[in-house]
Amino acid sequence: MKNLLVSLDKSDDFDEIIDVRTPLEFAEDHIPGALNAPVLSNEERVLVGTMYKQVSPFEASRVGAALVARNIAQHLETTFADRPRHWRPLIYCWRGGKRSGSVTTVFNMIGWQARQLDGGYKAYRQATLETLASLPKTFRYIALVGPTGSGKTRLLDALRQAGAQTLDLEALASHRGSLLGAWAGVAQPSQKRFDTLLVTALRAFDPARPVFVEAESRRIGSITLPVALLETFHRGACVEVLSNSEDRAAFLLHDYAHLFDNPEALKAQLQKLVGLHSRERVTSWQQLVDENRRAELARELIERHYDPAYARSSHQHFVQLPHATRMHFRPNDADAVEQAKALLARLDSNALAST
Repeated sequence: MKNLLVSLDKSDDFDEIIDVRTPLEFAEDHIPGALNAPVLSNEERVLVGTMYKQVSPFEASRVGAALVARNIAQHLETTFADRPRHWRPLIYCWRGGKRSGSVTTVFNMIGWQARQLDGGYKAYRQATLETLASLPKTFRYIALVGPTGSGKTRLLDALRQAGAQTLDLEALASHRGSLLGAWAGVAQPSQKRFDTLLVTALRAFDPARPVFVEAESRRIGSITLPVALLETFHRGACVEVLSNSEDRAAFLLHDYAHLFDNPEALKAQLQKLVGLHSRERVTSWQQLVDENRRAELARELIERHYDPAYARSSHQHFVQLPHATRMHFRPNDADAVEQAKALLARLDSNALAST
């Protein structure tokens, strides 16, 4: 099953991957590089499914066949009108059934060399899950560990710009990971989509080189990280990222400035901290929001919420943290890439010294 992902890479076997599922199914997740050419719309699929249950499988098949035929004809006149004579598409639907089978048959009748993906997206999803249980273990990770506001995400990006291999889990999850970490106006991907993006990122790495990753817990917003990845980088080497309190407050204030655009939503998020903190303390933070005292709120959250949480969790999860390389990072300065290059040089020197 794992070889399925390899076979789906751009190869000599086919020229294009066509996903004939509905737009909603495609949006939830799809094979990388696939083109969506639905043979049933979202509404049409619901209609056929309802008929199957409430009328009869025969009537549902008859109506569904008419809709599929009509939609295939439309795609032939538009989506695929410019495809050459010797075009070789790979077609898939949910599980390699009637939808992809219909398209494959019509395409082959035209003269194109169309293939149907055995097992459809369902087989691809199973291969993705199997890959996530093993592939993460093949890499050597260096985790950036440090309290909130120390600029770990900016350092990770600076390391990427400096030429290092980096795995930005928060970018893949479209979330900063903390309670207030939602991206403004950006929805998180589905779990299935995140898994596909993660496998794609991992497969691009060179196992001979370390992969830098920001310290994360099991969940990033609504996304759950695979156990194999967590266990591997939790056991790996660490860089402890340290910044002074002024830099951290300024960085956090800049990073979360958009939250003050919707004070009521921010106060609602803070309300979720009741239980971890007293109701009186949370109410005082909400009052800081009402009074637009942003810097004071940033300092309060750092000192009373984020730092204690970091102290509790970091040593518990990252076993190599006592032996970490310590880096005093200035996250607000313009020379982040130069700081990253200096860190890489130190790590290379340490590696040579240990051999």
